[in-house]
Amino acid sequence: MNKLKGKKVLVTGADGFIGSHLVESLIDEGARVTALVYYNSWESLGLLGDSKKINSECEIVKGDVRDPHFCLEISKDQEVVFHLAAIIAIPYSYVAPTSFFETNVLGTVNLLEGSKRNSKLEKFVHTSTSETYGTALYSPMDEKHELQAQSPYAASKVGADKAAMSYHMSFGMPIAIARPFNNYGPRQSARAVIPTIITQLLSDKIEHIKLGSLDPIRDYTYVNDTTEAFIRVAASDETTGEIFNIGTGDGHSIGEIYKILCEITEIEKDVELDKSRVRPEASEVWKLLCDNTKIKGIGWNPKTDFKKGLEETVKWLKSNIDKYRPETYSI
Repeated sequence: MNKLKGKKVLVTGADGFIGSHLVESLIDEGARVTALVYYNSWESLGLLGDSKKINSECEIVKGDVRDPHFCLEISKDQEVVFHLAAIIAIPYSYVAPTSFFETNVLGTVNLLEGSKRNSKLEKFVHTSTSETYGTALYSPMDEKHELQAQSPYAASKVGADKAAMSYHMSFGMPIAIARPFNNYGPRQSARAVIPTIITQLLSDKIEHIKLGSLDPIRDYTYVNDTTEAFIRVAASDETTGEIFNIGTGDGHSIGEIYKILCEITEIEKDVELDKSRVRPEASEVWKLLCDNTKIKGIGWNPKTDFKKGLEETVKWLKSNIDKYRPETYSI
């Protein structure tokens, strides 16, 4: 593609899972990247700190999207903005819901306001989530599916999505919304189920795998395919004012994934239900399966076979197992 070569590109949430991989993909595209990581006093770059691709064309900036003055400054002269900064852990949203609305909704509005004043802006890609759909009313789910917020996290993302699209309709901003379904791959934190299973299987200290419900079905996309989808949404002239699902169209239950990972690792342990990992019944989303017809229309197709992607994830985790604490439940 290389349509972003030489472009000034801002990535918020660059210290997160998708964000850190997106920064790498943009560097490969030849973009001039500003990578925003969450400010902290211990000098952590989050998951971006594990990247081996950071080059002189990538500027790392520390800050917080909850600060409107900071957002005004960081969005100056950027030609493309990828907004991924968010609090994303659904279980934590039951504990600290206000922080989700402050970061996910108000933080989005702050960045939109800053970007609105930028005459050089060509595209603002806002990151949504399939969790905004809730439990499927029909399957697979296309972009016209009703939005049903079944957790505070999902509600905050619905609010952020609506805010982003309102800036397109009210101010003519070049907004596009990328709505990924579930993602997986190297560097993902243990708050996600796939690394949770893998690290527990690999740990000599754990005899029984602790999981929540094994029944929910999700559509998993390998992270490199996801970042390619983001770049296509940004580079296409046909995406402004539109929402694009990102997913494979194939669903896998947690129980099925556990069996595949046992096969890959050649390790099998008994599964033990951990009630602390089970969502409230009315909040659980039982099936998320993506209709990706729309994004295929701009030339994107997932390339990575699910089992092959799991094998790559296991390989990375084996080499980085010391970064994880599998005996601890991360919300």
